[in-house]
Amino acid sequence: MPSLKAIRTRITSVKNTRKITRAMKLVSTAKLRRAQDALTQARPYTQAISRVVSELSAVAGTDSHKLFEERPLQKAMIVVMSSDRGQAGAFNANVTKAVERYAANELSAATEVSLRIIGRKGNQYFSRRRATITSFDAAPVGANALEVAREMANRVVDDFTTGKVDRVFVVYNEFKNAASQAVRVKQILPVVTEEATALTTTKADAPGSGDAGDFIYEPNKQVLLDRLVPLYVQILLYRAALESITSFFAAQMTAMENATKNAGDMISALTLQFNRARQASITKELAEIVGGAEALKG
Repeated sequence: MPSLKAIRTRITSVKNTRKITRAMKLVSTAKLRRAQDALTQARPYTQAISRVVSELSAVAGTDSHKLFEERPLQKAMIVVMSSDRGQAGAFNANVTKAVERYAANELSAATEVSLRIIGRKGNQYFSRRRATITSFDAAPVGANALEVAREMANRVVDDFTTGKVDRVFVVYNEFKNAASQAVRVKQILPVVTEEATALTTTKADAPGSGDAGDFIYEPNKQVLLDRLVPLYVQILLYRAALESITSFFAAQMTAMENATKNAGDMISALTLQFNRARQASITKELAEIVGGAEALKG
């Protein structure tokens, strides 16, 4: 059995750890609120531009812009959204596993799958596995999320238009609530909006849809598409970055809450062990005293 001093030292150590995890939980909670507010404000804008691009692509056709162009899958690229720090449960592990699973199953026909990684944890994981990493950037924070998304959008658009890749996907944690995050894999190039299929079906089934005309473009269709479609790619990555930031703080808050609870349980168990050991020590000393007294009498 460990000595009383060893048990007391361990109790002190666990108490100090509990102070740290409790403080980290409070910090994560405060940051989660701010990140959630930014995400809530960005979602309507993302949905609006997605609806506009959906309508344009459905009417103008896939040959109206180079970012709509469908090509045979030979080279694919995945933008991986991870974090710079850990202590967030399975936040990063879920993303890396989803990337590996998607590359092995859905992209098995591709001759090459390259990665553009955002976040130090994702870079460490795939570097150890000698994956093809095209670029690495630090994980975004609320202040620079838009800048990171803009730079990444410019890179992947250039890769796609120059023929370096035929498909571009993004993998990130989507925020559901403080206790739940879901990994999402979304194609960003060529542009296939989520509403496009439903919109096309609705137009086809609508009465008189065969007489439906095209939009009136101002200044003209090509200029409008050249402006909107790259912006749509940028906004997709911006929302993915905000989702990832919010999910990280939620996962970290949950992990630190569980760690604080586990530390409390460990302190209770160690305190019980300490009391039993002290009682045993006192009982042993009393027995020795009584035995010595009896020996002197005899």
